[in-house]
Amino acid sequence: MSIKSLAAYALPTSKEIPENKVSWPFEPNKSALLIHDMQQYFVEFYGQNNALIDQVVKHIAELKQYCKANNIPVYYTAQPQQQPESDRALLNDMWGKGLPAHPEKQPIIDALYPDQDDIVLTKWRYSAFYRSPLKEMMDNSSRDQLLICGIYGHIGVMQTGVDAFMNDIKPFLVADGIADFSREDHLLALNYIARNAGRVVSKDHLINTLAGSEHKESFSKSSLRAQIAPFIEDADELQDDDNLMDFGLDSVAVMTLISKWQQQGINTNFVDLAKTPSVDGFWKVISQSSGIKEQA
Repeated sequence: MSIKSLAAYALPTSKEIPENKVSWPFEPNKSALLIHDMQQYFVEFYGQNNALIDQVVKHIAELKQYCKANNIPVYYTAQPQQQPESDRALLNDMWGKGLPAHPEKQPIIDALYPDQDDIVLTKWRYSAFYRSPLKEMMDNSSRDQLLICGIYGHIGVMQTGVDAFMNDIKPFLVADGIADFSREDHLLALNYIARNAGRVVSKDHLINTLAGSEHKESFSKSSLRAQIAPFIEDADELQDDDNLMDFGLDSVAVMTLISKWQQQGINTNFVDLAKTPSVDGFWKVISQSSGIKEQA
């Protein structure tokens, strides 16, 4: 019933991130970060010098740093040392008696140790929402997006994502900020969330959005027009309601622009833009999807 030694495996690449059913834009001012179960006891099952856990810890630390710099609250989960048999209930049958009575095994690992203003939630079941004030705390701070990383992917991480969805909180699973029993289990968790309960993203996607968010407020129809100009012919003659395809804008150029805009914290997609291929049309789609005021 105890967890066995866990071997390293290759983290999913960006090409292996599953196709998400939803396209929720990441909104830093509505988000919170959850670092799930990164306690010494659980991390030790990966052993010393395990490339997988070292990489995941590094990614979580980088994401936490960006979240703190952008006023995104950070939550942790940690199982308590004292877990009476009656309190663990069915967990006894599945996993045994819980954490050993060694104080040094209980804390969050040093590399991710909580700051004074971080919040550590007591963990009683797979989901971080069970018997915890997490939902109430997020509601009170008007946050409805939860970035989830930590261990183990197909157990507590995935179940917390599902529970978030059931509580009308949008879960974002950080694909390369999660470690699991195996690569198969890891991919199972990502695929389940992407298909049924949330959005799967990479650490870099979130950090790039945060880094680009400072440019979002300065994004205007004028800057949009300037960014389109290098991809079309006769840009000086272009009117805002002209069809951009008539001026030579093709699908490759649109995808290039979308990628550039994502780096600026601007969320949009090809399908919506293709329906209205003009400066006016692009601006309406972008301003609505990214919450930008429609200024000239």
